Parts: sequence; C-alpha cells; structure tokens
Amino acid sequence: MITTAHSTISLMLVDDSELVRRGIKDVLSAEVDPVMQVVAEAGTVADAVAECLRTKPDVVLVDIRLPDGTGFDACRRILEHLPETRIVILTSYSNDNYVYESVTSGAHGYLMKEIDPRGLVQALQDVAAGRSILDSEATGRVLRMLRGGGANDASTALSILSHQERRVLALVADGLTN
Repeated sequence: MITTAHSTISLMLVDDSELVRRGIKDVLSAEVDPVMQVVAEAGTVADAVAECLRTKPDVVLVDIRLPDGTGFDACRRILEHLPETRIVILTSYSNDNYVYESVTSGAHGYLMKEIDPRGLVQALQDVAAGRSILDSEATGRVLRMLRGGGANDASTALSILSHQERRVLALVADGLTN
C-alpha cells in the first residue's frame, strides 16, 4: 500500500486487448504530475500471475474476460501469493453478479470502462491508499438489492448469502475495505 502522497504507484495492466492497455497507459502518461507507473502488462490469467510475482505491483487493473479464465481467477491467484496487492476490476459489463464475484474474489474495486480518465486515476489512487471502490451505478444497485428493493436475478442470487455476508457486502459497497 502506498503511504505518502508523493510516492509513485506501481501498476500492472491485465487486458487481452493491447489497444485498451495502450489507451490506459496514454491516460496515465498525460497526467501533469504522474503518480503511477505501469510496470507490467499481461493479456492472460497465466501471464498476469507470472508478471505480478515478478514485478510485485502496488495495484493491478484487470479485465473480467481473459482468454484462459476470468479476472476473478487472476485476482484469487494473485492474492494467494501477494495478499498486499490491491486489485481493481475494470470492465464493460455492468452485471450485479460480476460485482458480487469481484467482492468475493478479493478485488478492492469494480469500475466500468466508461469511466472518465480523471476518475480512473483518482480511483486507482484511492485503491492504492487502502480504500475500496465500486462504480457508483453498481453500488446503488447492490445496496438496493441488499435492502430488499430489487426483484431481479441478481437479488435472487444474493438471497443465498448469509446475514454476515450481506453485511460485509454492504460495507464494501459503502467503500470500506474488505
């Protein structure tokens, strides 16, 4: 975890699209006072784990869909070896079950790829500082489900959670660390 405001955050990008990885690097390099440095990239779960073990980044930004598994698989495997690493899911899928899966896999954040560049940078800084983040739309849906306001497939899936699991999920949705 980064402890000072002036420390550089080491970041690893995991997405099977080189174009997406390049775009994120361009966003980060456009910052006036760059606070993040991309130290590794990967396009598969296997490469993500290997590169993470080699470079030990502070934060890993990972897509859900990868050729040899999911970002959730990568998250679990990385955290098994490097529990202090902070992981953020960055996806184009706004799905309540994916939000739940990201929380249960140990991810510290869930963001949509539609996020604006400044928002992405701020979110990564927040995660590096020890906070958990969820896309605001996803947070609202998850909280409505937990409070009994939604009657859809995701709320049915969440009904299998124990009282304690719901309480923890609500706390994570409110931005507390897991």
